[in-house]
Amino acid sequence: MKKDLYATLGINKGATDSEIKSAYRKLARKYHPDVVEEDKKEEATEKFKEISEAYAVLSDEEKRSR
Repeated sequence: MKKDLYATLGINKGATDSEIKSAYRKLARKYHPDVVEEDKKEEATEKFKEISEAYAVLSDEEKRSR
């Protein structure tokens, strides 16, 4: 089952490059392992990986079209 990368970043499918980047930065800041409290670090790390993966695909026009 494929994850909805747009939902991961909290954006719609017609989002522009700047909206994708903005959503990624906002979530990355929120879930970065170096920023969160120690007791939430494991959960935040997993969420950060998901967010980074979604951004890597959606920020590349070729990968996004697939």
